[in-house]
Amino acid sequence: MEGLPRARPARGRQGHPRQGRRARGRGARRRPAVTVQAFLNSSAGRGRRIILWRHGQTSWNLERRFQGSTDIELTDEGVAQAARAARLLASLKPDAIIASDLSRAAATADRLAALTGLEVTHEEALRETYAGAWQGLTHEEILASYGEEYAAWKRGEPVRRGGGELETEVADRAAPVVLRHADKLPDGGTLVVVSHGGTIRTTIGRLLGLDSYLWEGLGGLSNCCWSVLGEGARGWRLLEHNAGTLPEPVLGDDT
Repeated sequence: MEGLPRARPARGRQGHPRQGRRARGRGARRRPAVTVQAFLNSSAGRGRRIILWRHGQTSWNLERRFQGSTDIELTDEGVAQAARAARLLASLKPDAIIASDLSRAAATADRLAALTGLEVTHEEALRETYAGAWQGLTHEEILASYGEEYAAWKRGEPVRRGGGELETEVADRAAPVVLRHADKLPDGGTLVVVSHGGTIRTTIGRLLGLDSYLWEGLGGLSNCCWSVLGEGARGWRLLEHNAGTLPEPVLGDDT
């Protein structure tokens, strides 16, 4: 009839005729189905592992004396610890070994190198935290002279122990070196990093993406024990911590 408005076709939410949307749905390109296994394979990275291995016992460990970057050699027991642990680590078939150039770490790494035939790459960046005036002091001496500084450090505050390095500065120098060597691994490969308790703890914290005030939550490593990081869908993750041959007390600069 003249004067009446023309009826309009019903429209969907986007303003298109409903019949058009239905027709378009039948002819639309479908995404290929992705299986769970395919997703896991594509998101698991290259399947690499990083084993962070603390050096064997020293006389300063026994005396609870802060070592830091002071170069202290292994005791006879420390050499024996390294030999025992090296037999276990060799069974994991590592592809590369890097180590702090301080003698206690270098000598520990040599035990694994002798079993695997791998060459050790020494990195100054993997040394223990430089702790200035704290170095050479016993635990009791540090508490007596630097009690407030020690308490602040344990609370997770940024502290230059003895006027030395911040923990974040240790991670800044050590973690990139570990990642650089890990990047050279074949898919599924294993890197062994021979270092020190404090440096290992800060490196693990950095690689896991934890805020620095949470690093204290990672317990210290006993002499010649290790932690294992594996490559997962969202980066590195902690698979084992303070693994080793026998339970031993934690005697070190990060306690």
